[in-house]
Amino acid sequence: MLRIITSESVNIGHPDKTCDYIADAFLDEALSQDKDSQMAVECAIKNDKLFIYGEATTKAVIDYENIARLILKQIGYKNEFTIIKEIDKQSVDINRAVVKEELCANDQGFVYGYATNETKEYMPLTIMMAHKLMEKYEDFRLVHKGFYADAKSQVSVLYKNKKPSEIVSIVISVSHENNIPNKLLHSLILEKVVLPVINEYESLGKKNLEILINPSGKFTIWGSFSDSGCVGRKIVVDTYGGVGRVGGGCFSSKNATKVDRTGAYYARYVAKNIVAHNFADTCEIQVSYVIGRKDPTSISIDCFGTNKISMRDINKYVENNFSFRLQDMIDELNLLQPIYKKTSCYGHFGKDYLPWEKIKN
Repeated sequence: MLRIITSESVNIGHPDKTCDYIADAFLDEALSQDKDSQMAVECAIKNDKLFIYGEATTKAVIDYENIARLILKQIGYKNEFTIIKEIDKQSVDINRAVVKEELCANDQGFVYGYATNETKEYMPLTIMMAHKLMEKYEDFRLVHKGFYADAKSQVSVLYKNKKPSEIVSIVISVSHENNIPNKLLHSLILEKVVLPVINEYESLGKKNLEILINPSGKFTIWGSFSDSGCVGRKIVVDTYGGVGRVGGGCFSSKNATKVDRTGAYYARYVAKNIVAHNFADTCEIQVSYVIGRKDPTSISIDCFGTNKISMRDINKYVENNFSFRLQDMIDELNLLQPIYKKTSCYGHFGKDYLPWEKIKN
């Protein structure tokens, strides 16, 4: 059976990702001062305006404007931004439902976790390659004048019998100064960004590979002056690149009582452990929650027929070793620490330094 799978990634200067990064910087600042902060402060960006809005119940003193301005400067904006801010405390009705003797879910919702053994990160190949292209480009543009932080990548891979067989196409678009000739841009990006990533995957065929660099031609207007952005619009980029399914909510800006985030992280943790222990080649877990309850309302595990032991034994392994109760997930993964800015670019999964990526003995 032949199938082509495609995934994309974006760099920090893409306006959606800029907003994710700023929102998670707010969350980290809150947690560094008050681990019990209830946060959902988001932002949106267009041209020279940044809108900061949402809910925050915290003892932390947060200089939202200064944090945002520092990040915008780091990304490469040279203009001054007008910042409009609208932040309230979390609804007391929601707070009463969540903050009890034991923490309860902040909302209803369903989440997915996914893992596959086709890469060493236990992630789909296409999304890992797309992220690596963006990480390599970020390293490149920081030491090469004339290149900006807004960029996108896309990778297509041919699968034979459900296994990656050949890289079909790579697309990368990077923003740049107007005076960089197309020929120089193409050669630099090919040599310094694309080829190093391709060379990591020597076992894959490349005879039909098409590489497209800046197919639109010029990309001199970038970031918020090229497009608008807001938090949570890149959830497929953030998760499994369209291979594993995604739940109903985004991650960035949300503290650990938000099951959209914590539930998805924990489901990934469990799915990865099932695959890492060679119980299955592929695993997807769906979990659902309801506001005000400690336990999930449903858990469903699917290994798509790749399981090496019975599904009954896999379910028993999960039941004996993992707990999807909100407080237990937070405690086991230590989710009240300020680690979230690290997640906002290049995916929330597949990074071995994150607590939900560890393999449990």
